[in-house]
Amino acid sequence: MVFGSPKIDEEEIEEVVKTLRSGWIGTGPKVFKFEEMLRNYLGIKNAVALSSCTAALHLTMIALGIKQGEEVITTPMTFCATANSILHTGAKPVFVDVDLKTENIDPSKIERAITERTGAILPVHFAGRPCDLKSIYSIAEKYHLPVIEDAAHALGAEYYGKKIGSFGDVACFSFYVTKNITTAEGGLVTTNNKFLADKIKILGLHGMSADAWKRFSDSGYKHYSVEQAGFKYNLTDIHASLGICQLPKIDEWHKRRVEIWERYNKAFKNLPALLPAPEEPNTKHARHLYTLTLKTENLSIDRDNFLDALQKEGIGSGVHYTALHLHPLYKKMGYKLGDFPNAEYIGERTISLPLSAKLSDKDVEDVIKAVTRILNYYRK
Repeated sequence: MVFGSPKIDEEEIEEVVKTLRSGWIGTGPKVFKFEEMLRNYLGIKNAVALSSCTAALHLTMIALGIKQGEEVITTPMTFCATANSILHTGAKPVFVDVDLKTENIDPSKIERAITERTGAILPVHFAGRPCDLKSIYSIAEKYHLPVIEDAAHALGAEYYGKKIGSFGDVACFSFYVTKNITTAEGGLVTTNNKFLADKIKILGLHGMSADAWKRFSDSGYKHYSVEQAGFKYNLTDIHASLGICQLPKIDEWHKRRVEIWERYNKAFKNLPALLPAPEEPNTKHARHLYTLTLKTENLSIDRDNFLDALQKEGIGSGVHYTALHLHPLYKKMGYKLGDFPNAEYIGERTISLPLSAKLSDKDVEDVIKAVTRILNYYRK
């Protein structure tokens, strides 16, 4: 069983083929349609589709004026793209430990990390669980800092009745292969700030004032001007063809994810492992990752050997994540073992199990049997 294998229906395949036959495979009408669908779904004024969430994070920080020598506060419990996008601006990622229960950045520890060099706060909605945004935005307002939400896991999540991506300043999403909906590769910036959205759109296509579709549309050729040194971060119609078919299914697929989640919880509740924490009040979890934290003190096996044992059972799995500050790149910045004990605890013990609308009941049962068999065999 492949971990994170996407659900692709015939509808998506046919839409991609139609795009290929149309002759317009670059950034064009299907990208704009996908953006419009996402604006309506999220309840936001502006949505800019890009080639990845990494691109979205990078361009957002550039558009906000984050520059060389500044600092951006974020979590060590995330994919390297979060921190790398900060480095790409010339700024430094400043890590703050996570809450052991939610696995999200701990707001109570953010304020002490703020210095005169802090340029932004970048929380991550880990596994699809909304962060404590009210606390985070309260701190940001006190220090006049923008908040850039890394919502790569959180499409469909909600916070106090509003979808993640529409609550605050700006949010960045991913449509990578493993996400709740996919465009194979792709990302999105959402904001109610039109000036910021326009700036990101220009930066995402070489810094040109108009994109290729507008220059070669039926309304006639339009000259463009290069306004700044931009990047090649635009999404294509081929990718958007997948997205415009997948987005209408997200709520239906979420129900299936919840069903699988609850079956896992019921099956694993008496095993030597910590289940994901329940949803916080006034939130909706996107159910992107099902993370099981092994009680290694009660096992004669560590997490990595557990991964190997699962693989031998034919079950693919993932590690989300080894704490970033323990990777060689970030150790060069002065971080070391012991700096963020909660992130280290999670990173050493946690495994992500298959969770997708694509999974059949038999697939789910296979995962349950394998996990149960291994944990019971190695239980002390």
